[in-house]
Amino acid sequence: MSEGFSRRGLFGAGAAAATILAGVPAASASAAPRGTSQMTLRWWGNNGWEIRVGTKTILIDPWLTRFKTGTYTPAGADPRTPLSVNKELIDGYLDRGFLHADHILVTHGHYDHLTDVPYLAQRTGATVIGTETHLSLMAALGAPEDQLAIASGGEDLTFDGYSIRILRSLHSAVGARAQVPFPGSRPLSRRDRPRVISDLLEGGTLAYCVTGGGASVVNFGGSNYVESELAGLRPDVVLLPVGGAKVTQYVPRLLRTLGNPRMVAATHWDDFDLPLGQAQDPNGGLEVLRKVVAAASPGSEFVVLDHLGSFVP
Repeated sequence: MSEGFSRRGLFGAGAAAATILAGVPAASASAAPRGTSQMTLRWWGNNGWEIRVGTKTILIDPWLTRFKTGTYTPAGADPRTPLSVNKELIDGYLDRGFLHADHILVTHGHYDHLTDVPYLAQRTGATVIGTETHLSLMAALGAPEDQLAIASGGEDLTFDGYSIRILRSLHSAVGARAQVPFPGSRPLSRRDRPRVISDLLEGGTLAYCVTGGGASVVNFGGSNYVESELAGLRPDVVLLPVGGAKVTQYVPRLLRTLGNPRMVAATHWDDFDLPLGQAQDPNGGLEVLRKVVAAASPGSEFVVLDHLGSFVP
C-alpha cells in the first residue's frame, strides 16, 4: 500500500485525558467499577489490555511505544514510518513490576498491535499466540521462536488458572471501499526484517475469550467480527472498539449475540500518536459508542478507563 491510510471516523475520540506520574499507573478519571471476581483488567492504551487472574497475567496487543505516524491527520498514517521500540520505557514498567506476561495474545499484525510484542516476549518469556503471518513478523523482529504458538481460530485451550478460546475474526472495514489497511500475509519461513509500518501486514485477525477467576472477557482488535464464531458465548465483559460504521448493526448485533454482557469496556478509542498517559479521543467516537451501547443494551455498564486504569468484573 503506497498511500497513507486514515482512521478518522473509524477510531473515534472525545475529551478523556490521563496522567502517569513518576511512571506509576494512574487511576481512572472516575471510580472504576469493581465486581466480585478474581480477575483484574487494566488498559494500556489502544487495544492493549492486561488480564490478571491470581498470579497469572495475559496481555493482549501490548503497544507501549506509540510512535508518531500521522494516523489522525487528514493525510493519514505515513506507510514509510520507521518501526521503533522504546525499550527504556518498557523496561521501566517491567523492572518496577507493573508489567508481566504468561501469555501474549495478538489480534492482528498491524504496527499498533504487534510492534512491541517481540521485545516483551524476550523480556517476559511469555508464550505468544497469533496466526502464521503474525508469527513470521515477530520472529523476524527477534521474538524467541520457541515461544511462538500458531493459531487459526477455533482453538480452546486450558492453562493453570485460566483458559483461552481463540476466535476467527475480521479487521475493521476502512473508508468508502471498506478496505483493510496493509492487507496480506507471509509464510512462517520468511525472515526479512520489517522496517516500516506498512511491512506489518494484517495477516488475518483473531479475537480472544479469556476465562478465569470467576469471570470471562472477550476482546476484539478491530471493529468487526464473525457472528457465527460467537454463538453460545456469554462473557461478563466485552472489550469493544469504537467505529464499525461499515459493519451492519455493528454494536446491537454483537451485544445481542453475546447475550448483552454485564460490562462493555471501550477499547481502541484513543489517539495512539500521543504517548502513553495522554488518552485523548480524536474524533468523538467514544461518545458515539457510549450512546449506541446504551440504546442496544441498557442493562450493560459502559466502562471507560484512562491509560493504566483498571477494574474488576
